[in-house]
Amino acid sequence: MNVHFNKRDPVYVQVIRHFKEQIATGVFEPGQEIPSRRELANRLKINPNTAQRAYKEMEEAGLIYTERNLPSRITKDEKVLRAVREELIDEAVDTFVHSIRSINVSADDVLDRVKEKFETDKDTRGHDND
Repeated sequence: MNVHFNKRDPVYVQVIRHFKEQIATGVFEPGQEIPSRRELANRLKINPNTAQRAYKEMEEAGLIYTERNLPSRITKDEKVLRAVREELIDEAVDTFVHSIRSINVSADDVLDRVKEKFETDKDTRGHDND
């Protein structure tokens, strides 16, 4: 598990984002066991209280669940999993739109470029990402 922390956002928020990205990309699968809070803190070299806060927030959001004294697991709730993916897509689109707006290019030109780039990347990777 490799997370590069920035100085801008709270560490627990960055841990949550990392988990969301791992879920959206299929690295973490529904129902998969995740490291204990203490193990996560050791792996990421963060305060155990920070790991605890991240897990607490993820449990409240329904992203992970813990039954009794068993290890925590990624949710199997398709609605939550879909929402995570949509959230990450929306964030990426917002960032992109904000950065491209200053160039003064039409939406049609941008969409054409995005489609072209998307297809080129798909061809060079040898698989489809949609």
